[in-house]
Amino acid sequence: MAELLLELLSEEIPARMQARAAEDLKRLIGEGLKAAGLAFTEARAFVTPRRLALVVDGLPTTRADVSEERRGPRVGAPDQAVQGFLKGAGLASLDQAEKRDTGKGEFWFAVLNKKGGPTAEALPGVIDAAMKALPWPKSMKWGSGTMTWVRPLQSIVALFDGKVLAGDVAPGGRMAPIRFSDTTRGHRFLSKGEITVSGFADYSAKLRAAHVILDPVERKQIVLAGAEKLCAEAQVALKSDDGLLDEVAGLVEWPVPMLGTIDGQFMDVPPEVLIVSMKNHQRYFATTQKDGALASRFVVVANTVARDGGKAIVDGNERVLRARLSDAKFFWDQDRKTTLEARLPALKGIVFHAKLGTQAERVERIAKLAAQIARFVPGADAGEVEQAARLCKADLVSGMVGEFPELQGVMGRYYALGEKLPAAVADAIGDHYAPAGPNDRCPSAPVSIAVALADKLDALTSFWSIGEKPTGSRDPFALRRAALGIIRIVIENRIRLPLKHFFKADDLMAFFAERLKVQMREKGVRHDVVDAVLALGVEDDLVRLLARVEALQSFLGTDAGKNLLTAYGRAANIVRAEEKKDKALAATIAGAPNDALLEQAEEKAVASALADVERAIGPALEAEDFADAMKAFAGLRAPIDSFFDKVTVNISDRPELRLNRLKLLNQIRATMDSVADFSRIEG
Repeated sequence: MAELLLELLSEEIPARMQARAAEDLKRLIGEGLKAAGLAFTEARAFVTPRRLALVVDGLPTTRADVSEERRGPRVGAPDQAVQGFLKGAGLASLDQAEKRDTGKGEFWFAVLNKKGGPTAEALPGVIDAAMKALPWPKSMKWGSGTMTWVRPLQSIVALFDGKVLAGDVAPGGRMAPIRFSDTTRGHRFLSKGEITVSGFADYSAKLRAAHVILDPVERKQIVLAGAEKLCAEAQVALKSDDGLLDEVAGLVEWPVPMLGTIDGQFMDVPPEVLIVSMKNHQRYFATTQKDGALASRFVVVANTVARDGGKAIVDGNERVLRARLSDAKFFWDQDRKTTLEARLPALKGIVFHAKLGTQAERVERIAKLAAQIARFVPGADAGEVEQAARLCKADLVSGMVGEFPELQGVMGRYYALGEKLPAAVADAIGDHYAPAGPNDRCPSAPVSIAVALADKLDALTSFWSIGEKPTGSRDPFALRRAALGIIRIVIENRIRLPLKHFFKADDLMAFFAERLKVQMREKGVRHDVVDAVLALGVEDDLVRLLARVEALQSFLGTDAGKNLLTAYGRAANIVRAEEKKDKALAATIAGAPNDALLEQAEEKAVASALADVERAIGPALEAEDFADAMKAFAGLRAPIDSFFDKVTVNISDRPELRLNRLKLLNQIRATMDSVADFSRIEG
């Protein structure tokens, strides 16, 4: 067995594209090898800012002969179909095909025998096809070439069993082909000249000696360990940021963490501003003090080994940061000279959506919704809700949010606190976009809840009203996120909000139900159980709905629940089958059976048990004690089992008795369906 080593060296690959590109390369090469009849034991992909690398182990040095069958069109099919089949199979005529009876007619078959041969002969084609198919989010051409790649391609290492593969990749135009070779380059600044390699172990070791850490996981570990060590020495803590760690590891081949200092004049600027400025513009890690407050130190990760220990690098980064933070401090100082209330007229100049008006008009809608929602939120002060709703978008016209859009809401809160507005109002302004994702904090204060719900409900109902609904993977206005945000706020705070009061479109409620199923599934709730409760069509209180779902799922987990579900299925199937035969039967068997026609003890026992259940579940449902309602159903199991053992339903010579027994079975279905549609539950 042999090893394939592939390296594609280029100019710097954007960090955000690296991990996906490595996985795509591994997938495409793997698919190409399988299509060529080449099995392998393992494929591993690596990526640095300048290179994609792949090693495939356990490849045979020789391909075995393979035989492949392709079924063609039916005998007698139109000539166009026949010709397409012949062309695809590489046959000159039907004389080279076989005619077979498949049991569903006669079809043409092509038997393609592919000769094996040296694996090395097949690999260049696999590599070329994979490179052409690799789906970069953005790519470019360079020089006079016509080939597209993420950045200009410089060299290709392609070794199989320690030998260079015969082949190349042609950029096109007047550019010379990039031939497969056994040479690469190390770190852009810390290594000179070409490096000749003989296999993956040699390649990895020589790159490390040339200041290149090939594995991104190892680079992240080096960054994290080095940063934490520096922070510990400075008596501060590194602020965790996995996304930034991934990005920084994609910017350096030889990571060297260094510790810098934030100029004290900027430490009165809100910490969120400092963190965003350092992260988004400079890719610095923030640090915190023991009490969790932002510390005046930051970690920068260099891509080189400095002769002076990094002093010049740190000085340069501190100088750049001062310039960045000077702008932020200017906006902070200037913005506080204008109140949020005074900024409201400027919202008339910002278009929210061409069909939905300006941000000022949107604020009016949010304020009206928030006032209605506040009635359902215990402890929500109507005056504070109205004030927070009117001011929640005012920071959109501030200088700081213009520079850092991700701080909208955050800055509004700071400006509100600076104006001595009620803390509840300030917090609601800061919280009204939350939760922005599944891991984001959910608003919990009454005023914050009302305004956050209003913001999201307005987005959903407004875009729905103009036909801008999510389709497939397309959701440009983040309406799925808005729906999931509403679900979280309502459920986590147990807000008894009647959603249908706000949803005018039925399909919006259906959309909402789908989002609810997604979220519940992630929490281990069965989708069919949610379906069964939603199918009642009367439940728009998520707290009550979830209580129904939890009680139903718990009941179905018991032996009594499982057996009763089976009995329900038998009863429902018999009724459904008879209804198909007689379209008028559904109306005939509605209602309670005639007690006078209940002849057998088993019939009477079922009728009595149903009466007991109906007496029990009414008060239980009224009290929203769904667990008790489910317990009441447990008493049905034994009578129904006996009924099916001893009673014949379809008695042809006694139609009135048959009809009455169908009524009894229908009553079983109707009684159970009053709590949930049991027909939706998978057995």
